[in-house]
Formats: sequence, structure tokens, C-alpha cells
Amino acid sequence: MREQPGNEGEGRPVAWHALPPEAVLEQLESTGTGLTEQAAVERLARHGPNVLQRERGDSAWKLLWRQINSPLIWVLIASAALAILLGKVTDGLVVAAVVVLNTLIGFVQEYRAGKAIQALGHMVPESTTVVRDGRPVALPASRLVPGDVVQLASGDRVPADVRLLHARNLQVEEAALTGESVPSTKRVAAVARDAELGDRASLAFGGTLVTSGTTTAVVVATGSTTELGRISHLMEQATDLSTPLTRELARLGRIITAGIVLLSAVLLGVGMVRGYAFSDAVMVAVTLAVAAIPEGLPAIVTIALAIGVQRMAARRAVIRKLPAVETLGSTTVICTDKTGTLTRNEMTVRALWTRDGRYELTGVGHAPEGQLLWGGKPTDAPPEDVICLLRAGVLCNEASLLAGSGQDGAGRWRLTGDPTEGALLVAAEKVGLGVADVRKRRPRLDAIPFESEQQFMATLHADGPENRDLFLKGAPEVVLRRCVPETGGDAVLAEVERMARQGMRVLAVARKDAPGATALQAEDVEDGFTLLGLQGMIDPPREEAVAAVKGCHSAGIHVKMMTGDHLATAEAIGLQLGIHSAERPGLTGARLSALDDAALLQAVKDTNVFARVAPEHKLRLVRALQAEGHVVAMTGDGVNDAPALKQANIGVAMGITGTAVSREAADLVLTDDNFATIVSAVEEGRRVYDNLIKSLAFVLPTNLGLALILMAAVAFFPIQEAAGVHAPLMAMRPTQLLWINLVATVTLALPLAFEARERHVMSRPPRAPDAPVLNRFVMMRTGLVALLMAAGAIGLFLWEFTREGPGRDASGPGRLAEAQTMAVNTVISFQIFYLWLCRTLMGSMREVGLWGNRTVFVGIATLVLLQAAFMYVPFFQRIFGSAPLSAGDIARSVLAGAVVLPIVGLEKWLRSRGGRRHGGMTPFHPSPTWTSP
Repeated sequence: MREQPGNEGEGRPVAWHALPPEAVLEQLESTGTGLTEQAAVERLARHGPNVLQRERGDSAWKLLWRQINSPLIWVLIASAALAILLGKVTDGLVVAAVVVLNTLIGFVQEYRAGKAIQALGHMVPESTTVVRDGRPVALPASRLVPGDVVQLASGDRVPADVRLLHARNLQVEEAALTGESVPSTKRVAAVARDAELGDRASLAFGGTLVTSGTTTAVVVATGSTTELGRISHLMEQATDLSTPLTRELARLGRIITAGIVLLSAVLLGVGMVRGYAFSDAVMVAVTLAVAAIPEGLPAIVTIALAIGVQRMAARRAVIRKLPAVETLGSTTVICTDKTGTLTRNEMTVRALWTRDGRYELTGVGHAPEGQLLWGGKPTDAPPEDVICLLRAGVLCNEASLLAGSGQDGAGRWRLTGDPTEGALLVAAEKVGLGVADVRKRRPRLDAIPFESEQQFMATLHADGPENRDLFLKGAPEVVLRRCVPETGGDAVLAEVERMARQGMRVLAVARKDAPGATALQAEDVEDGFTLLGLQGMIDPPREEAVAAVKGCHSAGIHVKMMTGDHLATAEAIGLQLGIHSAERPGLTGARLSALDDAALLQAVKDTNVFARVAPEHKLRLVRALQAEGHVVAMTGDGVNDAPALKQANIGVAMGITGTAVSREAADLVLTDDNFATIVSAVEEGRRVYDNLIKSLAFVLPTNLGLALILMAAVAFFPIQEAAGVHAPLMAMRPTQLLWINLVATVTLALPLAFEARERHVMSRPPRAPDAPVLNRFVMMRTGLVALLMAAGAIGLFLWEFTREGPGRDASGPGRLAEAQTMAVNTVISFQIFYLWLCRTLMGSMREVGLWGNRTVFVGIATLVLLQAAFMYVPFFQRIFGSAPLSAGDIARSVLAGAVVLPIVGLEKWLRSRGGRRHGGMTPFHPSPTWTSP
């Protein structure tokens, strides 16, 4: 709780939950009849309105500038400007069009990003009932001030942080704030000062929901000083981290830019030495820049990520930010909430205890499907003691189960009422006790409803004309105090302790005769009961989550549970899921708060279960993992998860149970709230990254090959003499280079984004977060293919330019256009054949299959048609300076391109025989920080 009036000390917040109501009112200078209107106006001026400050996002102009402010983009802009200044208007405009296209793609991608803090404002209700001048009035929640007295009932959203003054049967749904799996029972009595957030039963927090009961409470914090405001402040401190892909692409861009600038300066000097006119020498430098920059790479990356988004959506994972697709593939740690993600969020009775022994109930969730087990074996018929226990749980109960025709469209049984009481109904249905029939046979005459202060519920039922049954249900220690001594208290408490160690919530059920009674009084439930037994329940883990956790471990990914639930419950679920072990005990938020940074780093390595954690604990744990070099995926559904979701490398929110705040802070939203879907998304992320590496290995040789062609032309080609001027003999024009870089390269590279995942993709460790995209493997493959491409294009260019033949222009521009077209055609032939080799970077074509990716055929067919238009359509000839080629010329260029197949195939074979899997000679670098979870 942050600072408000009545501070206990300088900079030290008041522990309102530890003070009695009278002391709270005294410190706030308020009374049970509320503030006067004048006092409220004065406080509103001093404390400000009860709203959360909203963060202003980046303007459209700032987003646009971010796309332009890239080294590669600046080189292209300068190249376009120089080309236009030197009279090459068409070349300059084509380059400028490429800049505009890339800028628009990036702008649209960032413009759609959400702003998480704005969603927090929707957690505060629009109006509430406030006592002003002794009278209850409806006022906008924004006008609340500390000291105001508010009245709340079931269905109301709490408008600010409040201290309870009076409460009756009050329960508040706080899962969004604390992570509790069931509504929190509230009471007026003060609690310990050091109580965790979820244990502060005397407080209700802004943005939470009253599920039952009523209360009168005094406002102790408003706006940014509430727990909700504190989370908003934590979100401001959390930083959006760049993804491994964006970092590496930025690094690659800087390397390429520096190389281009250096080589352009060298070529400019070589051209001047060889006698080029200055304008021609500058155009050579511009042409090199156009050739060496992979203009199509941003579009390829964006489209590949978008395809990954579509694939993930089909697997129930919705990506909000495109780079998150690739980040998933490099995830080394998944920090996950428990309730609803690893578990079903459906309380289920798993154990029954009577004086005859312990029974187990199979089946999970709300569907009444399961068996009663005794000694691990099914019973032929439930014994009488079990029937009595379950029947009492049905009668002393306020919940309802919609059965049979009451199933919803998804085939799920619906419960209304408290989840714990609903679990009792499902347990009875499993053994054949019809809830409706039991209640009809023993109608209720009276009841003492559950009160948080008394921790029990009692109901009176008719069993014939005179017989009356009085049932009691509640906390075991409370019920046992009201039972006859021969019940066997020690044995019962031992069983309660056993169930608690297994993470179960335990209810005790008792009965006594009340002949002739028609109503209940307080003295009727003081003593004389006979214990019927215990029912232990838990929110069970999802079956698919168990397999998913195992899959994460096989993939080298740590799984850590961070929940607001109790430690015993969290550890029990962790054991069932394979996350927790007895050798590595869990930690609570209180223990975490006492650790310094060094101890926290050690704890985060050794511990997999963290319970009773607050938002700042989750944020601190995520930062500690990132400090250890991990790529962290954080899952959550509540407001309390939002800061950590934003800080994590990849935030994963729940689409069904998640709050708007958590969804807006996340990069990925699960539409089924299932942990197994995260693992599927990680698998998809690895596939996307693999395919991006394939695209990179395909694109870069073309750019390097084109640069080598130009450098060879400037350094070694003969110089044309025209009107006494030394003019360079260029193997390609700038527009032809752009045709290859954009049209041809993108058309062929995009099918690689549709490649199926590599075998064993989830059996290898995560790649190192700092592993360079331009690693040794990519550089060697790039150099080999670029040399082959340059040699083939230069050879056929010179052959076409120098050969004699009937009807050929001896020295005019027609011969140069034919030779340049021949060079372009040769490069494209190389690309088509090399595309097949890039479908799997290390394996053979047999592994992926000829028809494994049919889009490859679509890409090749599209490019063949476009290349035909490039050579034979007059419009394209005017723009690109191309010329028609004969069938023989085309055949020669195709044969030259086919040379890449046996040579790179031999290189693959030699590399596979070398077996250097982790020596930097493979496309993927395992994370050096990974150890077996």
C-alpha cells in the first residue's frame, strides 16, 4: 500500500490491514457516517481524482522516423538522391520506391502495438455508492477520496483500496490481483502487519469484484496510490526488450552498411584511377550500394513472421507483436502462473475420509464422471459412510450444478455459486447421488449462512414428519470443536494435515439430530455433532500440461511456477507436473523480499516453485533470469502479472480468463488458456527461426554475388570509349539489380517461410540468445555460392558481349543490353537451383521430400513468368534496359546455374560427415547457459 494520509513515518506507508477500524477512521479523520461534502472537495483538490494516469504512446511521426532511422535505409536514400542528381531518374525513383515500401511495412507493424497501461483505467468502476453528509449517494468513482465511506454488495467492483468497517458473508474475487484460485473471504478483524497481499483479509483492493455478501468500508488509497496504481508504476519501470532477431538484424545491418561504405569508396577510387568520369564513378558506387543491400530482406522477414502468426493462430495462440513469433523459438525459461494455465481452474474433490478409512475419487473438472476407489481399486457400490458424507455436502450447500440437458454448447457442465461448494455437488453425482433428488427428499427448513468470522455453514432439513437433520460444514478445526469427543480428533487432524501437504483444501462435514426443530438458533450449532468425514479438493493439473512440461524439458526449456496461491498447494501441483522436487523446496514472496540480489540469482537457479508472490516479486524474478542470460517467456492472466508480462522477452496472456490489462501487456494471447499451447507456440517459433535462417542463407549470397560482379567489372572489364570519354562497362544496371533483389529474390525466398519444421526441432536445446545470425556457417555458405554465382554471371556476360554473330550489333547498346540480360538470367537460374538446396540447410532433399512444400513450385513458376516479361515485354525493356534472349542463350544460363547443385551438395555431404554439430558450422547455436531442468 502506498502512502496516503496518516503515514506512520516518513516515506513509510500505513499498514491499514493491521489497524482496527476505529484507528483507521481516526488516522483518516473520518467517521462511520462518512465525510462532509466540503471535506471531500478539499481532499479531492489535495489528492487528485481517483483515476490512473495513462501513458501517452509514440506519435505516428515518431513511429515513422523509427522506420527510416536505419543505416541501410539511409544508404538507399543517399543512393536514390545521387542517382537522380546524376540524371539517372528512373534508377533513383525505383530505389526510392523500395525505401517507401519497407518503411510502410515497418510502420504498420508498430502502429498496431497495444498500450497496456491504458487498459488499467477500465478496471475502475464508473460510479459507486458513497456516504456523504451521513447519506448514501451514487457518485463517479473518480471523485472518491481517502476517508470516504463506501457501501458494496455482490456484483460491485471495488472502486479503490478500502479498509472494511462492517462485513457480512463477504467474498471478493482477487485472482486478477493476487492469483488466488478461489474468491477470498474477507473479515473486519485486523491481520498481521507482515501479511502478504493475498492474506490481507481486512482490505479490499480497487479493481477486484465482490462475488457475495455486503460491506461498508472506508477508502484508504485512491488513484496511483492503490495497489492497481502501484502495478501501473511497475509497468512504467518495466522495459520492452528488443528480440534476439531484431538485435541481430540491426547488427547485420550495421555490418553491411559499413562494408558497403568501404567498398563504395574503394570502387570510387578504382574507377577514377581507371579514367572514369566522376559522375560515372559515383554511379558505380551507387550501383554497388543497390546490389549489396538486401532490399527484400525486411519484407521477407515480415512476411515469414506473419505466416508464423497465422500458423500459431490455428494452434490457438494469437500474436500481438510480430517479432514475438521468433522470440518464442529462442525461449530458455517459461515462467507460468498456476491457476487456469497449468491447472483446470475447476475445484475437484480428490479424497474422502471417514472413520472407516480414506477413499479416492477419479475424474477432473465439473463433469460428474469418475470412480470411487478404495485401496486403489474401484468399489462395487459406495459404502453407507461415504453416501452420508457426500449427501451432507449436497444439502449443506448453496451452489447449483446444471446437469444433463443443462450442458452448454461446448459440452461443459456449468456451476453456479462458490467453486468449493460446486466441487461437493460433482463428487456426489460421481457416486450416483442425484443432487436434485437428494434435495427434493430432504427439503431445507432453515440455514445459518457461511460467515467469514465463524468459518462454517449450517442447514436444517426435514427427513419425514418429525425427523430433522442438522448439517454442519466448514473448516476442520471449527467443526471438530462442535463434535462429540469420541469423534477421534487426533486421527482427523492427522488426515487434515496429510491432505494439506498434498495441496488440498479440506472441508469437514458433521451431523446431529434436531427432532421437531423448524428454525435454527446460534446455540443449536454449538455442540453435539457427529463427524461424518472430510472432503479434500484441489484444482487439478491439466493432463496436457503434464506432457507439455515434459516436452519443455526435452527441448531444454526450464519451467518455473509463480503463483499467488499457498506454497503447499503450489508444491503439490508442481510435483504432479514434474516441475517441483522435494530436493528443491519452493519459496514464498516473503522469503524473496528478504533476499539480496546475489541470493536472488542463486534462488532463481535452484527453485522452480514460487508462491504467494506479489507483482514486484514476479518482476524481480524475471529480471534476475534475464540477468543470467535467459530469454524469458512469462504467462499470466491478472493485473498482477502485467508488469512481468511487459518486462519478459515474450509475454503470454490468457484469452479466456485474462484481464484486459494482461492481454494488452502481452505479446501473445492464448485463446484456450492452456500451457500446452505455449509449447506448441515455442515449436512454431523455432520453425519460423529455422526458416528465417534458410531465407537469410538464400538471400545473402545473391547480394554478395552481385557485389562481386560489379567489383570485377570495375577492376577488370574493358573500358568503353564514347565521344572521348572513358565509360565503365557495367555487367548490370541499378534497376536490374533491384529486379533481382526484390522481384526475383522475394519471389523465391517467400516459399521458404512455408517449409515444415525440421526433424527433432524440439529435441535440441534453445539457441544462445546472443548467437549471431551471420554465423560461421552462413558466412561460408554465402561466400561459396556467391563466388559460383559471380563466376557464372561474369563468364556468360563477357561471352555474350564479345561473341560475333549474324545480325549482332558490333558496338552499340543492343549488345550491352543482351549481355546484361544474360547476366541477370544467369543469376536468377542460380537462385532457382539454390532454392532447392536451402529447403534444408544441412540435410538432403530426401528428408524434406520433393512435394513437401508446394509453394516452391508456385514461386518458381511465378518468377519464370516475370522473367519472361522482363526479357520480352517492351514496357519492362524500357524500365530495366533488358533485351530478348534466344533459346540457346537461356539454355546456357540455366546450365550455368545448375552448377550450384553438385557443388553445394558435396559441401553438405562433407559437413555432415564431419559431424561438427556445435562448432559454429551449423545454422543453429545451442544456448551455452542451458542445463537440464
